[in-house]
Amino acid sequence: MKKIAILFLLILPILSFAQETVEEKESIIKQISNNLAGSFESNAQWYVNDNVLGNFDDPIPEFDLANKHLRANSYLRLDYSFLDNFTIGVQVESYEPLPLLSYFPEYKGTELSNYYINFRNKKLDITAGHFYEQFGSGLLLRTFEERQLGLNNALRGGRIKYMPTNYLNLTALYGKHRIGFEHSKGDVFGLDLNIDLKEVLGIERLSRFNFGASYVGKSEDFIAPVDEFDPDNTFDTQDFPELINSYAFRFNVDFGEFFVNSEYSLKGEDISFSSASLGQPEIIEGKYFDGSAMLLTTGYTVKGFGVSSTFRRLENMSFFSDRDLVKPGNNAFGMGSVNFTPALTKQQDYSLSNIYLYQAQSPLFIQNYGGQAGEIGGQIDIYYSFKKGSKIGGKYGTKLTANMSYWSLLDATFDQDNSTYTSELFKFGEKLYKDINFEVKKKWSKDWSSVLFYQNLKINKNLAIEGSYIPDDEAITSNIIVAETTRKFGNGKSIRLEAQHLSANKDLKNWAGATLEYVVNRNVAFYVADIYNYGNDIEEDQNHYYNFGGSYTKGATRVALNYGRQRGGLFCVGGVCRFVPENTGLSLNISTAF
Repeated sequence: MKKIAILFLLILPILSFAQETVEEKESIIKQISNNLAGSFESNAQWYVNDNVLGNFDDPIPEFDLANKHLRANSYLRLDYSFLDNFTIGVQVESYEPLPLLSYFPEYKGTELSNYYINFRNKKLDITAGHFYEQFGSGLLLRTFEERQLGLNNALRGGRIKYMPTNYLNLTALYGKHRIGFEHSKGDVFGLDLNIDLKEVLGIERLSRFNFGASYVGKSEDFIAPVDEFDPDNTFDTQDFPELINSYAFRFNVDFGEFFVNSEYSLKGEDISFSSASLGQPEIIEGKYFDGSAMLLTTGYTVKGFGVSSTFRRLENMSFFSDRDLVKPGNNAFGMGSVNFTPALTKQQDYSLSNIYLYQAQSPLFIQNYGGQAGEIGGQIDIYYSFKKGSKIGGKYGTKLTANMSYWSLLDATFDQDNSTYTSELFKFGEKLYKDINFEVKKKWSKDWSSVLFYQNLKINKNLAIEGSYIPDDEAITSNIIVAETTRKFGNGKSIRLEAQHLSANKDLKNWAGATLEYVVNRNVAFYVADIYNYGNDIEEDQNHYYNFGGSYTKGATRVALNYGRQRGGLFCVGGVCRFVPENTGLSLNISTAF
């Protein structure tokens, strides 16, 4: 009934003109059209059997059906504004006949997934229903949608934003997380304060000076099947902390050419699981652990040069709205995440540079080989533009970018007998990931440009990628080089050629890749691409992962058709990843907005 009522509210303005004259109807229809906005997106794939990869088989047994080859994820969003200050909206999602491969298995059928009503004026912004929010950098709270990963952790509840002055804004919220088409057992509520100290103190020499403070609480009664947590009923579940209180403080200062952004977060005490090498992970009896996060970003920018650096330390910062989502191996899809701790490394554009990817290591695990408490590290970005007319800059200029990142486990000592640990504040432990990369962009003429990219990385694959928590002293070292050139021919026509090579000391060894893209005009484009694992020690696994297809774009509408073989491994967007198995198929992607 609730869903029907919401849909009725959405179409009510359309029904209201049923008794009006023709002229009045036309006027109302025009008004509705002007006030209605929306989007539609559908990503469908037909998975086929492959004479190299073998017959297509879904890793989820319940999806191994006769119609398992055809999958589609579709999204329809509608937003309607009325009475100057009000907006109402819905999102309908369809996973028919099944969701795409390696998406959250509880995405089934077609459902009204999100709905909201919003009131907004100069000082108030009030939302009831589903909403997205972020406090600061997201170390304590971030809700968002990322369809490529199948993530949507919107909160369903209420949110009030109050801006009494131009230098102060307050946010209060309450809700339950979306988990597929259902919602979390735990409640999330929060308060956020932002003050523009530059305005308050009248500091003219600063471009920006802001202070922020946040509170996030998670409340969850212990209502769950006993065997999920304590099959032998050996300890008193009533001792579990029902309320987790967490806090964050931040300062952002901009001096013009130099800036500093900082944030410190403290997560309240909650349960933790052991990560035993054998058997199932178990709750550590009678032990509760808090967590913390530090983030510091600094930068300096002048014309033609810029440098920025980021340092982050995470300790036991996995934060979920339901306790059972914390259990190792129980939440591979990241559902119910309260906060946001993505991998802080450069997001690469090339296929071979996305084979060895780092995932942030924020959880606490005690036992197994000792344990791990979190991560520590950072990255540096440098940008330099050579002057036009100089020897390197040439007539049209040359741009250089460099990125360096380093991540390790926190240095921590674990007492497995007592299920406790101590950690060092700024001491680096076992190395997880090191990356150095350079990119040179050169424009040779008005219509011809090139890119040269090089990357050297070293990664402890078992820890940083697979999440198996088994140390691997023999890390993978790889070197990647990419050369790309683009030639424009006018009227939107262009051709782009890209060549790649990866060499590694172990694992899958050497790869070669190439892409050819032809843009016919501003509307039509075609491409063909292939990456080849020619260095694999297992000869029958020296596979080509080819793809070809095209797209048509007109205004806000895009249609793309592609066929190819997908390399298995991590697929990441914005530092957040999901695992995709090898597969072959034909895909159709449609998106439009109005």
